[in-house]
Amino acid sequence: MATLLEKVSTLISANLHSLVDQALKSNSLGVIDQYIRQVEEQLENLADAAATVGGEVRSLKRKLEEHQDKANELDKAIDALLAEGNESTAVAAQSRLNSTNQLIETYQTQITKLESEYQKLLDAKVKLESRHATMKQQRSELQSLLELAKSKEIVVKTMKGLDDIMGSGDSDMSRIAQGIYARLDKATAATEIRSNSLDDQINQVLDHDKVNAQLEERKKRLNK
Repeated sequence: MATLLEKVSTLISANLHSLVDQALKSNSLGVIDQYIRQVEEQLENLADAAATVGGEVRSLKRKLEEHQDKANELDKAIDALLAEGNESTAVAAQSRLNSTNQLIETYQTQITKLESEYQKLLDAKVKLESRHATMKQQRSELQSLLELAKSKEIVVKTMKGLDDIMGSGDSDMSRIAQGIYARLDKATAATEIRSNSLDDQINQVLDHDKVNAQLEERKKRLNK
């Protein structure tokens, strides 16, 4: 997963202005299309990885519940055996309970780790989807810009007043390019805002769950 997130991070942190510059200089959308293809490929990989990790988390939680139920049964059985004076069997049951509790701790540790990885995958997917949408939206305008450049070249070769025509063409291209850059800046800022908002929401949910768990624990103690 680390390698996948590194690849995604590289795509997220890519300088979109630089990609646009390369497209304009080479008079081709090749670099833009390549970036979009790479993003789409990694989005598929993220979705697959998230589904895999999410499935592992659900499986471990199911096993955790099973072993917690088993531990509760063993705990009650030990008390009953001791009450009957059957200490030898109680010793064996206590040994099984210890092993079960060790498994429970292992499952809890694995679940915590995998849930963290799962959230990282989801966060990366949100950010990469935003980048993908931004470049898809700008591609059509870049295409129009390149077509404009080609048409200006043809005009320059076939008409008089080359200096005036070139000046007008450069101005048009500059205006459109600046519009693209402005929207890229806005989209990048929006991505950062959405990412921060997502982090805040996650923290709020975690804090809410923690508080509820604490209150439930207090209720249990008060009802004893």
